[in-house]
Amino acid sequence: MQIPRLHPDTIEEVKHRADIVDVVSEYVVLRKRGKDFVGLCPFHDEKSPSFTVSQTKQMYYCFGCLAGGNSIKFLMELGKRSFAEVVLDLARRYQVPVKTLEPEQRQELQRQLSLREQLYEVMASAANFYQHALRQSQGQRALGYLRSDRQLNEATIQQFGLGYAPAGWETLHRYLVEDKHYPVQLVEKAGLIKPRKEGAGYYDVFRDRLMIPIRDIQGRVIAFGGRTLTDEQPKYLNSPETELFNKGKTLFALDQAKTGISQLDQAVVVEGYFDAIALHAAGINNAVASLGTALSLDQVRLILRYSESKQLVLNFDADKAGTNAAERAIGEIADLAYKGEVQLKILNIPDGKDADEYLHTHTSEDYQQLLANAPLWLNWQIQQIIKDRDLKQAPDFQQVTQQFVKLLKNIVNSDTRNYYVSYCAEILSLGDTRLIPLRVENLLTQITPSTTYSKPIPIRSNGRSQSPVTSTQSPTDRHLLDYAEALLLRIYLHCPEHRQAIIDELEARNLQFSLSHHRFLWLQILESTDKQIDLISRLQDVYLELGEELSVISHLFHLDEKTKKEIMRTPQAVQAAIACMERVLREKRYRHFLELWQQTDPEVEPEKWQAYYQAFYAEKIKLQELDRQRQFSLTELL
Repeated sequence: MQIPRLHPDTIEEVKHRADIVDVVSEYVVLRKRGKDFVGLCPFHDEKSPSFTVSQTKQMYYCFGCLAGGNSIKFLMELGKRSFAEVVLDLARRYQVPVKTLEPEQRQELQRQLSLREQLYEVMASAANFYQHALRQSQGQRALGYLRSDRQLNEATIQQFGLGYAPAGWETLHRYLVEDKHYPVQLVEKAGLIKPRKEGAGYYDVFRDRLMIPIRDIQGRVIAFGGRTLTDEQPKYLNSPETELFNKGKTLFALDQAKTGISQLDQAVVVEGYFDAIALHAAGINNAVASLGTALSLDQVRLILRYSESKQLVLNFDADKAGTNAAERAIGEIADLAYKGEVQLKILNIPDGKDADEYLHTHTSEDYQQLLANAPLWLNWQIQQIIKDRDLKQAPDFQQVTQQFVKLLKNIVNSDTRNYYVSYCAEILSLGDTRLIPLRVENLLTQITPSTTYSKPIPIRSNGRSQSPVTSTQSPTDRHLLDYAEALLLRIYLHCPEHRQAIIDELEARNLQFSLSHHRFLWLQILESTDKQIDLISRLQDVYLELGEELSVISHLFHLDEKTKKEIMRTPQAVQAAIACMERVLREKRYRHFLELWQQTDPEVEPEKWQAYYQAFYAEKIKLQELDRQRQFSLTELL
């Protein structure tokens, strides 16, 4: 369901009614300590409580992992759900009328919400029907298949709600429409029945199949996968896409695996339902299945919400079909792997087995060892390139080199690319270490054409060569700038009486926030219409609603003993922060003009040479003034 943008009145009313202590208490044991409450943080492992909840501020904050926010943010982070979904759930719970920004959308939103609730109920009834049918005489073959062929015990069968769809054409239709009195149009919208092409009436989508419920992240049944028990094709039949079910945005067993993924900081993706089920049955509870499609960006991002290191293992068969499946499954996420935004690994089980087959003859520990030894995707790609190739033969050597170059060109991170250039060069040297530098140079030449090389430029000053000057910002500059901008923003957020002075100073010196996360926050501050009331809370809502990453600036919304001391001398702190921001800007300008001056020949272009000299010298004088202007050093506060 596409949720329209919610009206601020609805959001404010939800925040007003959803007391944060009430919300958090459902997930964390809280104890009163002074004016606040404390407990063990649900976002990281800890033995002594560092998680605090302020009922007066309606905010939580963890001094261990720095997680913080309001009741909406808490539920978003805990359940990895969207801003709108959490607000709507809280609105239903606390009976808050839902309004959207466009009044004409309200009725449609209410209709959609009502339809979804009805569909959830129909799907739950269908799941119960299939589970019941599995225990009847007609379901004995399916039950025997689960126990004998798949070697599943009763606990696993119940854990995944496995069932059986009877062979009749209208068995489920009669149960839901005639016995349970659901409207036939509703059952059709759930994807459970279809209208007959000829004549009146409907027929069941799933017949004589083993039924596997597909659930959303909250554990609600949204679709089914049906496996044939005969030679009927297709072997697996999935529900059609519905209001509840989008195949490209759903992963089988994620509701069961999300906790395991978070704890192990790794997600395992397998091909089939029973591969995932077998892994969970063996105690490997961080496994999901991809529903037989290439992994989409939506699916990957859904998984990676639960892994801090963004580690993803694709487990497919080691045979040709499995290799093709792995390459197909990678799909859209290759770019993420090239950029280093996901740690993608490939696990090919020996002898062409899938996870289910492997666990019939091996232990859980054996499989976990395979996971530990699984190669990174780029290493796997390289092994696929050289597989069945004889590098001593010129045609194979040339083809492998070309494919290496194509692969290396896609790697965005320079450090990673350099590593794999050396790795590929070592392979191409065929054990002769003397050839490695030559192979490296050859690969680099093909990866980066010579026209793009930037050789060090000798710097001329009075006709003499000096070492090159770089205009990159030093780590110290970056650290001071980050600290100064953060200090200024923290003062603005927590000291309302100094807000106008900060704005005036920035405008007078024509300064902007340089770091992207600070600049975005400042833009949201400037766009806030009411800066005196609940500014921090309003800003958090903006971030949550826009889906922006809040963790990089969440520490600015809270004060501990150290940060309280830092802003205690507010006027001096503002002046020092402003001066530091300007100094970093001036330093960059100084280096830029100095480099231009040193690269200009005074005999060829005397006017430019003189202009650049005056420019960098003026910046140098300004830098000296700024150093005198700062009344105390920011470094003393670090």
